[in-house]
Amino acid sequence: MISAALALASPTLAFAGATVAAEAAPIAADISDAALVSTLPGFKQGFADVNGTRLHYVAGGKGEAVVLLPGWPETWWSYHKVMPTLAMNHRVIAVDIRGMGASSKPLDGYDKKNMAKDIHELMAKLGYDKAHIVGHDIGAQVAWSFAANYPQATRTLTMLDVPHPDEGLLKWPLLPAHGTFNDKIDENHAYAWWFAFHQVKGLPEAMMQGRAQIEHEWFFRYLLKDESALDARDRAVYAVAYNQDDGIRAGNAWYQAFTQDIIDEKSYGPLEMPVLGLAGPGYGWLNSVLTTRARNAKVYKLADSGHFIAEEQPEEMLTYLLPFLKQNASR
Repeated sequence: MISAALALASPTLAFAGATVAAEAAPIAADISDAALVSTLPGFKQGFADVNGTRLHYVAGGKGEAVVLLPGWPETWWSYHKVMPTLAMNHRVIAVDIRGMGASSKPLDGYDKKNMAKDIHELMAKLGYDKAHIVGHDIGAQVAWSFAANYPQATRTLTMLDVPHPDEGLLKWPLLPAHGTFNDKIDENHAYAWWFAFHQVKGLPEAMMQGRAQIEHEWFFRYLLKDESALDARDRAVYAVAYNQDDGIRAGNAWYQAFTQDIIDEKSYGPLEMPVLGLAGPGYGWLNSVLTTRARNAKVYKLADSGHFIAEEQPEEMLTYLLPFLKQNASR
């Protein structure tokens, strides 16, 4: 399976007259989790049975817990550039959320409130009653739900480029504004067509099995400012994670749960804990939510970053995140 995915990891495709190409040729490197973890000294992987599912995580370092939650279409590996530095003063726990990577892919339970329960039970199993929670994309939505439902367990919350679903999503356009949709995102007219595509049950699995990287390559080109930030190994890791029917189905289920997430969000009050928002193209969306729904939030736009902040601008991310964690450490 891995060799087949690698062979497909660098297609050249035509989309609306634009060429979408992976930067590198297929690679022969081992991209198993064990091999990836071995490149991060001091980190080890583990599994935990929680909330009726099984989660895979990678942990290292000592100190207050920092829980890292990734988003679509990635895995725990999306944080690998920041994990070693964070681990110098923290216990870092990067999690494959429900349905992702080596974690289980059950048929249900993908609403963000339930996925937050997964993380809360994981923390308890690992011996932590409180943690700094960091989330990107779908992981940011889980992180927000965690903070809303378990404020006593949340030292701080950090949101990367995406907020939690709310009623505003129901008003997003079916069609893009004329002349605004190209192979690179127009930040003033973002067109998230995949939000709708992933609502369809069964069809994406049939279309994408063994071809998930085709959608990935378009998505990475659209939302990356620096396409070299994801190299051939990174792209192959993510292709393998989503190239099978269960991986595609589970990833789609995060989006199919948005309507329930919107219902749940209505019951959440303003967040009281310190909140940090770091954004690329999602700045307008994230800022509008955090400044109205969190009482103690600071939001920054990273001008040279696309959507994948931890991979595109890891050093800049850390210049904001490390002082934020230090300032809000237990006394």
